[in-house]
Amino acid sequence: MISTAIRVARVGSAAELAAAALMVLGFPVLMVAALVPSIYAFAAAAAVTYLADHYLHRKGSYLINRLSKVRAGLSIRFLIRQLLLILLLARMDLSNGLVFYGAIACFIAFYGLQAPHGAVVTLIRNRRRMPVATRNVDLKSRIRIPDAPPRGLLDRSAEKMLHLDLAAVVGLLISAATDNVIAGFVGIGITLALGSLYVLVLMPYVRGRKTPPDADTVLAAVDDWLAEYRPGTVLYFSGSKDSAYQVNMWLETMEQLESRPLILLRERVILQSLAPTSVPVICVPGGVHLMNMDLSTVRVALYAANVGKNIHLLRVPTMKHVFIGHGDSDKLASVNPFSKAYDEVWTAGRAGRDRYAIADVGVRDDDIVEVGRPQLAPIQSWQGVPDGRIPTVLYAPTWEGWDGDPGNTSLVLAGENIVKKLVKADPPVRVLYKPHPFTGTVSAEAGAAHRRVTALVEKAAASRATDARFTADTADTADTAAQTAAKAELTRIETRLTELAGTGDDKRDEAEASRDDVVDLKKHEEIARLRADWNDFYWQALPSYRHAVITGAEPRLYDCFNVSDAMVSDISSVVSDFIASGKPYAVTDSAGLGVEEFKRANTAVRAAVILSNSAKELGGLLDAVRDPSADPLAADRDELKHYLLGPDEPTSIEQFNDAVAALARKAETRNLGQEARIAAGDPEAAELAEALPGGKPRTTAGEAEGATAG
Repeated sequence: MISTAIRVARVGSAAELAAAALMVLGFPVLMVAALVPSIYAFAAAAAVTYLADHYLHRKGSYLINRLSKVRAGLSIRFLIRQLLLILLLARMDLSNGLVFYGAIACFIAFYGLQAPHGAVVTLIRNRRRMPVATRNVDLKSRIRIPDAPPRGLLDRSAEKMLHLDLAAVVGLLISAATDNVIAGFVGIGITLALGSLYVLVLMPYVRGRKTPPDADTVLAAVDDWLAEYRPGTVLYFSGSKDSAYQVNMWLETMEQLESRPLILLRERVILQSLAPTSVPVICVPGGVHLMNMDLSTVRVALYAANVGKNIHLLRVPTMKHVFIGHGDSDKLASVNPFSKAYDEVWTAGRAGRDRYAIADVGVRDDDIVEVGRPQLAPIQSWQGVPDGRIPTVLYAPTWEGWDGDPGNTSLVLAGENIVKKLVKADPPVRVLYKPHPFTGTVSAEAGAAHRRVTALVEKAAASRATDARFTADTADTADTAAQTAAKAELTRIETRLTELAGTGDDKRDEAEASRDDVVDLKKHEEIARLRADWNDFYWQALPSYRHAVITGAEPRLYDCFNVSDAMVSDISSVVSDFIASGKPYAVTDSAGLGVEEFKRANTAVRAAVILSNSAKELGGLLDAVRDPSADPLAADRDELKHYLLGPDEPTSIEQFNDAVAALARKAETRNLGQEARIAAGDPEAAELAEALPGGKPRTTAGEAEGATAG
């Protein structure tokens, strides 16, 4: 019942739910205590509401946001408590005393301070919001960006300001209880003095040397940096917070580009969700600012998503524009007609080219280039199960999706059947269960199935840990010592990673981050090395026979691929990526389409063992793992791998770099041709040159709006 209430209220824990209940119930108790009247009951209820309110704010509770939507926001709650205190004083026949009038005057004056305080805080935040935010861009040597106000002044500032009324409330309650007006006036004085002081302390950050430079100065500094850095290839991205993974998947590829890479983002929320990278990053929320930015050295622009804001860069003719997408699958998004807007469309292999031909959405075959999937480089090819180790099967179902389609995930209808057959397999196999991180976020049924599957795996793991058939080979001193040493290394690495990441208390605002966030390459490389070491030691610390449930970001999915000998999954990019390993795999036809229709509709399953919801076909997958020579689908997997992902040689990153270089040459040839026409006196070419970056008048807001609409 409590878990249901937690889910309905959308709180994080039972303690949070209790705090919410106490706060909501505290106000009726306050009113009753004021009417009775009872000073001590009022004081107790007030203390409960103060503490519960503070706890929920500190936790960032969803309920706090909801209360403001129903006219019960933070300021209203404090005002109601103060009005009820006035009612308490009146009910105690203190309405003719000085302390009563002092209380009224105090709360009116205190609320009068809220307006300048809120205005100053808002002004400071607005003035410290940069027209562009950057990472790995040297702005410090070009412009002066002052430190932000101390975090304590701006962090949850409204809550802190309102809590200053506590001195007056306590003082007035003491006066009411003791008939001594001094305590009340002392409390009133402290509240008003602290409120005034809070506003005065913030005032210097509104103007002068404690404010960042204006937009024109910042933009000029960014253009100055661009002229010095001379980027050649840009990864452009716009989207919501939930889509940050679409740009994150390309960061390592951008770091390996031979041309000078640059990442252009359009939303601050994406910058906040961006994974660590050594590539320079510029976030330009305003379309006008982007169109006026000097990108004249860029020859290739890469787009990871089809969104409306792409038009702000697509309009620049001095660079060639490429759609690279954020995955290669049979989904309709992979053949979006918007792709006609780009000069080229890059796909992993022949399958992508064929999808566009079949879809007939206007993308010419000549404009499609096969470049492989650079992100799949960490996936290792299968060499068979090592001698002396039982096979490992990864179960990696996708989530339920937004539409409730039963074919999205195998968890609900087939998950338990799959896991039961795997943990009871004879000869035995090890099971790794890694669910999609969104599992259960939409469907309670999927969440329940996930918990049942987790319980099955954990129960089987506990049983196997005490089974002499499995533990006998690892019970010797050497193996035990190796696992103990691996666990010690994991602890050491995690401690070092925490040190490198910082404590989390050094959060800076946008201006400070733009000034200071320049990657330390040695630190960046050390973190990458430590994460690779962590992965190695994680698997060393886990006995090779032990089943495991793996959730969270680490170990990564590709690391699970590399320690597995086969996989069971659903229709998703996970299957397409696993094909890179060449290992046997099975896909569940949860919607019951039938084998032939399922294969016809989904290219990635053409070399898979197709499972029904009963998972009775799972033996075919296990047979292929135990005896690769008798694997009937091995040749089909190899053919499908090359069809979907392209050849192994040259490597995908080499193909990608070659494609960038070839397209950059096309852009340069076009630009030189335009320059030659201008030099020859062609008036049309000269007029066109006026619209190009570096030689154009500044774009206005109206022109930007027109470009977006167009």
